[in-house]
Amino acid sequence: MTTENIPFTEEPLNGAAPGSAGGTELAGGWGELMRPRYLVSTITLCLGVALFAFNEFFISTALPTAVEELGGASLLSWAFTLYLVFAIIGGLVSANLKQRFGARNTLLAAAVVFIAGTILATFATDMSQVLAGRLLQGAGEGVVAALCYALIPELFPSRLVPKVFGAEAIVWAMAAFSGPLVAGGLTEHFSWRAAFFVSIPAAAIFIILVLAIVPRGVSGSEQASSIPFARLIAAGAGILMISLSGIAGGTLPMAALLTGAAVVLVTVVHLDRRSPNPVLPRAAFTVRKALGTGLWVILLMPLAQAAGSVFLVYSLQHLWHLGPTAAGALSALMAISWSLSAIGVASLRSLALRNRIMLLGPVLLLIGLGAVVIAIALDILWLVLPGQAMIGAGFGISWGTLSQLMMDVSTDDERDRTSAMLPTLQSGGYAIGAAVFGLVANVMGFGTAASVETMRHAMLLVFGSGCVIAAVSVFFAIRTAGLARAQQTV
Repeated sequence: MTTENIPFTEEPLNGAAPGSAGGTELAGGWGELMRPRYLVSTITLCLGVALFAFNEFFISTALPTAVEELGGASLLSWAFTLYLVFAIIGGLVSANLKQRFGARNTLLAAAVVFIAGTILATFATDMSQVLAGRLLQGAGEGVVAALCYALIPELFPSRLVPKVFGAEAIVWAMAAFSGPLVAGGLTEHFSWRAAFFVSIPAAAIFIILVLAIVPRGVSGSEQASSIPFARLIAAGAGILMISLSGIAGGTLPMAALLTGAAVVLVTVVHLDRRSPNPVLPRAAFTVRKALGTGLWVILLMPLAQAAGSVFLVYSLQHLWHLGPTAAGALSALMAISWSLSAIGVASLRSLALRNRIMLLGPVLLLIGLGAVVIAIALDILWLVLPGQAMIGAGFGISWGTLSQLMMDVSTDDERDRTSAMLPTLQSGGYAIGAAVFGLVANVMGFGTAASVETMRHAMLLVFGSGCVIAAVSVFFAIRTAGLARAQQTV
């Protein structure tokens, strides 16, 4: 498919059922995902996403107890940092691995690496072994998550792609609710090792399903390019600097690390764009192509929402004195809203309508973050509720459609790289956002000894900064829609 087949017209997409017209596809229903032809594929891709989602909640819930037993509290943050860095590197290299070894072999190898890391962390006798296990988990899961996106257009017709994204949204919601509950119960009544171990049988089932559904020949091309290790190492170093800035322990070191990371990552993108063997799509982060501006939206929306991911529960507990359960429930409302809105949008038959609604996603994110700012400024707790609902709806109505658009505006030889960028950029956005908002909060005097008013002012600036970033994502979303329409007329 060329870049001229852009899904902003009233015509059906590549792969849509023939005979659609008037902006309404003959879209498949949810039941079609459960038919024998697609059932195993649906379960496999959702399980690949579930490995990433549930493992994140399992580990974050059980790890503090592991630290109490093994010691090494100073290394706690590294368990998350190493996982994130190697997950992003795995995502970046996944397209090349798929091209070189095929999707089947790459997924199997990545799942084995993930299992090896999980076993190492589960039976660790000190924190250094936990860190090594987390590194392997990140590398394996980064590849799995990226290829589960890349395989969507290969395993499903385009009419079912929104349904697949909707199903994955359900998986994320289930992980957000049941993940901490299951991990907490296993940790409390058995051991933190049980919470770690539970990912192993799920990964084993994933391997069996991959063997069943992914053909040996699913790959990008017969001739694979070399792996650009230097650029991957540099990108990993940039992400590591971002992660380390969150634990730098001072405003000046944080700012220095973030500045250095920005220089490294911009240089990597520049060099990659000029390389004959790129890791990123050629149009990544340009402002002249729909793919480039769309990837900016993919990065900026989670970056803006990271304000809530990092600070919302803490704010609810310290500004409004909510307990952990109530604060966690309000925070989880975003995941519920995301899932429900994603299911609703995926059920729409008109592709043109889904694309128009997509533009509202960043707008709702901006309004939702604005509502949280007003709630903090005026001490209105109930306003957090609709704010969280709008933030979740913003992601739900735009994320699946935007992801599908990014795949469709890519050329055939770049679709794997584009697909792999989607979860990778999402993780990168949250990492950058956490670091940036941590710096903002530090500058405002945020800390355990800070007064309520100091904390309130810090949170106002944090969520206000999130609003600014969300506003930029609105601009890029509008430009993406315009560029996609323009490309279609060429």
